[in-house]
Amino acid sequence: QVQLTESGGGLVQPGGSLRLSCTVSGSRIKFNALGWYRQAPGKQLEFVALVTSNGATNVAAAVKDRLTISRDDRDAARNRIDLQMHAMTHEDTAVYYCVAGQRSKRHYTDFANPPTSYYDYWGQGTQVTVSS
Repeated sequence: QVQLTESGGGLVQPGGSLRLSCTVSGSRIKFNALGWYRQAPGKQLEFVALVTSNGATNVAAAVKDRLTISRDDRDAARNRIDLQMHAMTHEDTAVYYCVAGQRSKRHYTDFANPPTSYYDYWGQGTQVTVSS
């Protein structure tokens, strides 16, 4: 059974940095896309960023200047994706979800905001709170 396990959430100071990781286990599939969504209180789910299996990235315009995303597929049984974001603001407070999708890579890079239906697996989410 495929599991996505997020780590690294918690309290972040305004102006500080965030690092999230997600490990994919239970499958030796090299997912074509691994990425992140977030949902702030009272708001809709929002695409954040993704990276494909060949290293192409798709990053939401709202965070593009503050975010780095990378993946590590060296362990076929435990793919990992990392997200780093700096200059955090209260607007970044949200539950962050890791996602994995197996459609063709173009599905994830041809759209600025790939539909949520393109992802086959979701993590449980990790809370990130930006507050002093």
